[in-house]
Amino acid sequence: MNKSLAYITRRLGFYLIAAFAALTLNFIIPRLMPGDPASIIFARFKGKLNPEAINAMRQSFGLTNDPILIQYWSYLKGIFKGDLGTSIAYFPEPVSSIIGSGLLWTIFLAGLSLIIAFLIGTTLGVFIAWNRTGKLDTFLPPTLAFFGALPYFWLAMVFLYIFGFSLNWFPLGRAFGNQVIPGLNFTYLLSVLYHAILPAFTLIFVSIGGWMLSMRNTMISTLGSDYITFANAKGIPPRLIMLRYAARNAILPNLTGFGMALGFVLSGALLTEMIFSYPGQGFLLLQAVQSQDFPLMQGIFMTITFAVLGANWLVDIAILFFDPRTRK
Repeated sequence: MNKSLAYITRRLGFYLIAAFAALTLNFIIPRLMPGDPASIIFARFKGKLNPEAINAMRQSFGLTNDPILIQYWSYLKGIFKGDLGTSIAYFPEPVSSIIGSGLLWTIFLAGLSLIIAFLIGTTLGVFIAWNRTGKLDTFLPPTLAFFGALPYFWLAMVFLYIFGFSLNWFPLGRAFGNQVIPGLNFTYLLSVLYHAILPAFTLIFVSIGGWMLSMRNTMISTLGSDYITFANAKGIPPRLIMLRYAARNAILPNLTGFGMALGFVLSGALLTEMIFSYPGQGFLLLQAVQSQDFPLMQGIFMTITFAVLGANWLVDIAILFFDPRTRK
């Protein structure tokens, strides 16, 4: 138990250092860019604001004449208080409330896609490795590897054109229908699922090949182990060997990569949301870039970073229960 606690604490320390580095970059990069958010708002008002109003805006964005370390300390205090600044595109709305409105949509889309791709890809990898001399092993791995190499945004545009524009099977954008009233009712939930099918299918289609190939290769290596040979010699049913002996150990590398894969799926989800006008972090990021909304871009970057680091830490904890070797 003490070794497990030490392992969890050590991993937590690593992720805290990574989070601190991300926060520091999040603070430094916007200050290296020319101009500042107050100047952008000033330009939109075409010079109608007086210098006092500009100075007040600069202070609200945390851009003061104080030394850089004092600004950094104020920035960190604001982060821990949940104050991510004021949005430019949605001025004077706070960044935290804007991100909160889109975060659940991104979690729903990316989380659902990641879980489905993991389950399907891992299952396919097990059966393909078990029957690795069959026709399915010849056809499926290279095919899914090819589609896995395609960019998310390109495949999203292809699916949108074919299934949304040409065939009119799915909507062209949004998270639910215009005539649907949001709430815990069957019509709203059905509309949400219907609008999520095409963007989720895009993420699943690209991701599934990686999970399948990883599980297939690990499974083949595991099937050559001595304990599998011994299990066959004892006359244990093949199905039991495949699922309980081989797949149970072969899945551990996939579980370890689950948290890391979240980062790739989130990046794909951001681009997919832009293509489908899905109201998540990706669509907000597009609006932030178009409006030069640096505070909103900072907030989205920080949210995604913390989500990926937190997911990796939870996976590390889960590995303790699945792999006894980590407890030694």
